[in-house]
Amino acid sequence: MKPLVTMRQALTDPQLLGGALPGDSWRIWRTLLIAAMGEPLTDDEREAFAAVTGRPEEPHQRVDEMWCVVGRRAGKTRAAGALAAYSSALCDWTDRLAPGERGVFPILAASTSQADRAYQHAIGILQHSPVLRGQIIGDPTSETIRLSSRVDITIKPANFRTIRGITAVGAVCDELAFWHIEGSRNPDREILAALRPALITTGGPLLVISSPYARRGELYRTYKADFGPEGDPSILVAKGPSRVFNSTLPQAEIDKAFARDPASASAEYGAEFRVDCEMLFDRETVELAVDLNTTVRAFNPGVRYKAFIDPSGGSADSMTLAIGHKEGTKAVIDLVLEEKPPYSPEFVTDKFANTLRTYGITRVVGDRFGGEWCREPFQRRGITYAISPAPKSELYLALLPALNSGRVALIDNDRLIDQLVGLERRTSSSGRDSVDSPPGGHEDVANAVAGVVYLLLQQREAPVAYTTTYHHGGLPTPYDLLDKLLAQ
Repeated sequence: MKPLVTMRQALTDPQLLGGALPGDSWRIWRTLLIAAMGEPLTDDEREAFAAVTGRPEEPHQRVDEMWCVVGRRAGKTRAAGALAAYSSALCDWTDRLAPGERGVFPILAASTSQADRAYQHAIGILQHSPVLRGQIIGDPTSETIRLSSRVDITIKPANFRTIRGITAVGAVCDELAFWHIEGSRNPDREILAALRPALITTGGPLLVISSPYARRGELYRTYKADFGPEGDPSILVAKGPSRVFNSTLPQAEIDKAFARDPASASAEYGAEFRVDCEMLFDRETVELAVDLNTTVRAFNPGVRYKAFIDPSGGSADSMTLAIGHKEGTKAVIDLVLEEKPPYSPEFVTDKFANTLRTYGITRVVGDRFGGEWCREPFQRRGITYAISPAPKSELYLALLPALNSGRVALIDNDRLIDQLVGLERRTSSSGRDSVDSPPGGHEDVANAVAGVVYLLLQQREAPVAYTTTYHHGGLPTPYDLLDKLLAQ
């Protein structure tokens, strides 16, 4: 990396990046970017630097990574755009690139729409500069800015597969604390493990910006390990409330947020990691309960089955069905169906009703949200819809000891595993626990499975005769109909 000008020069020159972070309200961000590039600070800047990093003086050498744990509306996305513009347009990377190769500066976030905000800031900063706008080749596309410096600024979703094979001259990771919400086997640690090798050849800077959330994940781990004077000198960690980084935010609005929800506002604007929420299940416990390579268990005429539905109106959330049975003291999940939106509620009700009859089930339990509209359509199809005796949080809290004690056998379903692992237990100021998915997450499949386990292990009912609507004489067998339904 060969800077053509210093970061300080770039941020003060109106022909370069002088319009990117102007004025006193951006002073902290300018200070951090200058220090991260290994440049000296003034006495006033050093005092501000110490206040947000816990370190008495600047690094005096360019850091490999800068992590900023900052509240919302604090300007972190625009600061990230300024770093992307500087690294891509005002640094020479040609000695690190093979002949004909182009370097990449990826902006990663949980979704491309979220990454687009930092990307648009980078476009605006470059186009605002009388000098740097001339480096833009053609019109910027929706996902790539091509520069004559042989660098492309790109948007990439937070996925370890999308960043393999590139030569990165820097990178921005936006809202890292919330990447785990997207689920699957793509947590923040795996993505960073794939990203860092892409930066080795160039030594480009990694900037992680995020509001804090729960006390877990790479953001919290890095903050605990490297904030303050004892942290890794090559990793700079800054942390502070929104108003410290953006003095223009109205304090009255922040005060209102704290009055409405102190725990949430403490994280959103105070930049404090939340102490009121924690993971309900760890991945290892959940995966130990999975019967590998078993995605559905066939109907057995000698078994009594129960079912639970998590209904939906068809526009936002999935509608899910879980079926299970009891073996001794163990709840065994046999089948999980999920219909993702958009869909016709009537079509899904028909599909689920056929599946229920396949397992000889004429009564299904579901939560109260869909109780009114679900009851009549299922009744027309010969299925009684009953309201769950327990709210959602109680279902999950009952599932916890059952899973921990090995009394649940799950099928091999990635959506189920990821949603269970993503569940959070939150404790209110009154001491009452509730369980839900994290913000932006989903738990439709997990809810249906938790409901079945509750029905199998918690409820005691008088035995009833096993019934089925299928008989011999040319009608399809349960196995035939099940195969047809699962193929839809």
